[in-house]
Parts: sequence; C-alpha cells; structure tokens
Amino acid sequence: MRKSIAILGIRGIPAAHGGFETFAEYLSLYLAEREWDVTVYCQEDDGAQDIHEDVWRGVRRIFVPTKRSGALGTVEFDWKSIRHAAKERHPLVLTLGYNTASFCAFYKLSGVKNVINMDGIEWMRDKWKPHERAWLWLNERIGCLIGDHLVADHPQIKEHLKTRVSEEKITMIPYGARPVESADASCLDQYGLEPGRFLCVIARPEPENSVLEVVQAFSRKPRGIKLLMLGKYDASANGFHAQVLSAASDEVIFPGAIYDKRVVDSIRFYSLAYIHGHRVGGTNPSLVEALGAKSAVVAHDNRFNRWVAGDGAIYFDSVDSCERVLESITSDSDLSKRLKAESWRRFNSEFTWGHVLAQYESLLIKFSR
Repeated sequence: MRKSIAILGIRGIPAAHGGFETFAEYLSLYLAEREWDVTVYCQEDDGAQDIHEDVWRGVRRIFVPTKRSGALGTVEFDWKSIRHAAKERHPLVLTLGYNTASFCAFYKLSGVKNVINMDGIEWMRDKWKPHERAWLWLNERIGCLIGDHLVADHPQIKEHLKTRVSEEKITMIPYGARPVESADASCLDQYGLEPGRFLCVIARPEPENSVLEVVQAFSRKPRGIKLLMLGKYDASANGFHAQVLSAASDEVIFPGAIYDKRVVDSIRFYSLAYIHGHRVGGTNPSLVEALGAKSAVVAHDNRFNRWVAGDGAIYFDSVDSCERVLESITSDSDLSKRLKAESWRRFNSEFTWGHVLAQYESLLIKFSR
C-alpha cells in the first residue's frame, strides 16, 4: 500500500519564495520518486475563486485562493488549507512552521497525524510588534503541544523545544542545499564584479541580520574591492533601510533582491567571502547554501552559526570585530582558500540533500499508516 503525505505551510512549489519552499520542492519530488502519494498546498493570489488542483512532476498540488495580501493573506491561506487537509483526512501531514499552529487543532479532531517543523525561534525576531510577538509565542507553545512530533532543524532549536516538551517528541534534522561546484562568471558582469574581488551578503535587510554593522565595518575605509548587498532596500519606506544605505561607501553595491539561481550561484561561488550576519534562527538556508557553494564564510558569532559553519569560518560580534575580520580576509590571499575548503568539507559532512531527505523519510514512515 502506497504511503501518503500532505505538505503545508509554504507558498507553493516549485520554489520561488524562500528556504521552506525549496525544501518542500526537494522533499516532495524525493518522496514521489519513492512511491509516496504527495500533496502540496499552494497559495493562489491571482484572482481565482475556487480551490483547484493539478499534478506537477508526480506531485498533486492543491491551489487555495486568498483575498488578502501579505501576512493576513498567509493566515487566510493557512486557515483554508488546514481545514481542507483535515476534511480530506490525509493520513499524515507535514507542517512547515508553527506561525498558525493553533489552526492545526482541526487535525486532532479529524484523526490526522501532524509532524511539525518548528523552524527558528520566530517570536524572538526584532521586527515583530508586541501583539505579533505574542501571537507567535503562543503558537509555538500550541504547536509543541498538539503536534504529534516535532522537527528541529538545529541542535540548539532542539534544546529550546526540550523546555516545552519531552526530548522523545523531537527529532533534529538540518536544512540541506545542492552543491555548486562551478558557476558562470559572466553573470557577474552586469554588477561590475570580478571573481575574488568582492564580498557578498544575502539577507533580508532587517536589524537582526547585522546588515548595518557589516556595511559600517566595510565602509570605514577604502577597500579596493566591492561589497554586494543582496536584498530589497527602500529608503523612502523604511527608516532602517535608509540608515544602511546612508552608512555605505561608494564601494557598496545594492542590486536589489536577486532570485535567479544561476546568478546567485555565481555570486556565492566567486565571492572572496560570504558574510552571514544572522543572529536569530536555527540552520539558516542561506548559510547552508553558502557552504554548498564553497564560499569562505564570515559569520556573526552565535550558537546557531557556530554549529552550522563550525570551525571552518571566522566570526565577529560587533562592528569593530567585523572590521578586523574583513581586514584579515582582504589582506591574506590564502585565508579565503582555506575557508572555502573548510566550507566544502562541512557541507558534505552534514547538509547534502540526499542525507537530509533520507532522514525525513525515515521519520515520516514512523507516522504513516
């Protein structure tokens, strides 16, 4: 008898919006190839009125229309898709994220098994207003209680969840990435970049991602190389964005958000170093993808980044220490090469998709029927 699973909590597949979507795409195709019946719920925001479905590469996709946009649209989508999945009585559901875990009570009423990937400690992020933080904190608690099993993507996330539930209810499985062993250097031309002559940051422009500290450290003096800051910066609409842009020297480039995988691969692969300033979260997808692209890694010094990048990265915890690290990596021609080799070793030891997806299937089999 074929095993069956529904995956919820993402915008849809194929991936176009972020780490969870990429993971859902890889996992759904992996399971479908191994003779699972896989259903993925996708958010429809192009004016459709009714829930409809299709089949994409052997995966059933159910499109759920929403009337709202932004965060409210996501809540509406989760509400509708969870109710639909409960009504269909999928034998097993994998929920990616806990932001609306209270809605998962429908699964309990319908006898549906629910494994929840608890993501990072979302309510700790600086960007949330008090009422938003309270909603996320409450839903983390609810998700821990009503989920049949929890997945932590980082050992420190597991330690956090152990303060909520017993250790037996938690399995640690990290995020994965595909290897990038070569890339098209011509993709750099449009940004005026040369291989090995630029640093890069790939992050949402938010305070907890240390983008201001990195720009300040880099801009303290002329470097003779570029700093590429990927992300959507809008000085007219966001005061923090304006602060970052104002702090930047003329060697800092802001190309906007780039979603073309071929271009992003080239940026990571040919950068002198990838700078990861994230201070909150578990196994961050962007950091894992940098390891998989053989990037030399400069990272904010915290318990999350330390486990992911290991001893093969160099760390900072302030503007001053970031400046010292940048001095080291721009003045020592061999340092970047050593760090790249360490990134590749760390990636292959823990974060290949084959390794990650096999762990997921092994876990999901325990809850399928």
